[in-house]
Amino acid sequence: MLDIRFIRDNPDAVKENIKKKFQEEKLPLVDEVLALDTENRAAMSEANELRAARNTLSKQVGMLMGQAKKDPSKLAEAEEAKAKVKANADRLAELEQKEAELAEKIRKIMLVIPNIIDPSVPIGPDDSANVEVERFGEPAVPSFEIPYHTEIMERFDGVDMDSAGRVSGNGFYYLLGDVARLHEAVLAYARDFMIGKGFTFCIPPFMIHGNVVEGVMSQTDMEAMMYKIEGEDLYLIGTSEHSMIGKFIDQMIPEASLPQTLTSYSPCFRKEKGSHGIEERGVYRIHQFEKQEMIVVCRPEDSMEWYEKMWRYSVELFRSLDIPVRQLECCSGDLADLKVKSCDIEAWSPRQQKYFEVCSCSNLGDAQARRLKMRVKGEKGTYLPHTLNNTVVAPPRMLIAFLENNLQADGSVVIPKVLQPYMGGLEVMVPKH
Repeated sequence: MLDIRFIRDNPDAVKENIKKKFQEEKLPLVDEVLALDTENRAAMSEANELRAARNTLSKQVGMLMGQAKKDPSKLAEAEEAKAKVKANADRLAELEQKEAELAEKIRKIMLVIPNIIDPSVPIGPDDSANVEVERFGEPAVPSFEIPYHTEIMERFDGVDMDSAGRVSGNGFYYLLGDVARLHEAVLAYARDFMIGKGFTFCIPPFMIHGNVVEGVMSQTDMEAMMYKIEGEDLYLIGTSEHSMIGKFIDQMIPEASLPQTLTSYSPCFRKEKGSHGIEERGVYRIHQFEKQEMIVVCRPEDSMEWYEKMWRYSVELFRSLDIPVRQLECCSGDLADLKVKSCDIEAWSPRQQKYFEVCSCSNLGDAQARRLKMRVKGEKGTYLPHTLNNTVVAPPRMLIAFLENNLQADGSVVIPKVLQPYMGGLEVMVPKH
């Protein structure tokens, strides 16, 4: 969300940014919001003048009424002044109502005008224009055939999609035995990995109010992702970033406490509307999963440095589990409206012989802070902090990458050394079938 003053001073830059994001249908919104802003400021100016005149007129009425008691000829003048006070009060009430209506119209438009992207973001209409920046680890193609991930899990009696379908419908699963244990081991390892990086571990609320949802994400994403609790102002979180950033709503943050570096565990709930193709069946795209997340709230001048650190933490973690990955820079058309810059970390799939997304790192500038009314109290006054988020691990997709990259020809799965303590010392998972 942009500052209206920025749009007022830089309308051409805002329009050019909209073009770079291939959202030409939003171009008229810039002129529309500026016209509303002009009208609103005029109403505010007139209202302020009436408020300033109110005391003077009230004193004048009092004086004239006092004089009228002694001199009845002054009564008409006093009544005229009283009528003027009432007319001014009626006009002020009209203007205040108009201000509120205009402010709401302006706010709704401001919510859909995209944030200004960083100059380094590649320009392109959709994810097909995303740019590979760097690879980490050698992507291997084994000499034996790698089954689909649910088939690998089934060899360990580790997944039951059919029962989940009967209980909850499509997009849910039961994990069992060693596969369930592996799921929890990955989360625990990711938690301790981030604590080792100096992040504070947190378990947040899994439901949030509508004003928090509006503060942390775009309206389009909200409608496509969020489950609403019927009859209540509560939504199930799609990622713990939502409640973690929401933690700072309406807060004045002491500058000395920055950066705020938090790593959070939560279940995540997503509608995942639409058709996503055969490679996204199984546990790839589901309605419920668990995730370890990292978020940072920092000074504006530090946000790009944190962005670089955060995506590199993901690379380091995946490489410690013997999974080759690459960094993919998201192009302008693939950025959500609140984001300044974003990249995906993609893991290698030996079965598909291609990479697929497992982490997403984003710098949102001051957009979420402005929406949530977050402020930092510094030595030179108050300012808006920057917010960033990144996936540490989301085990359903992480499990796919892990199982495929650590699968052996005999069907066993090797457990990397860093994960063995979380698996009770187990070095190899042996299939039952």
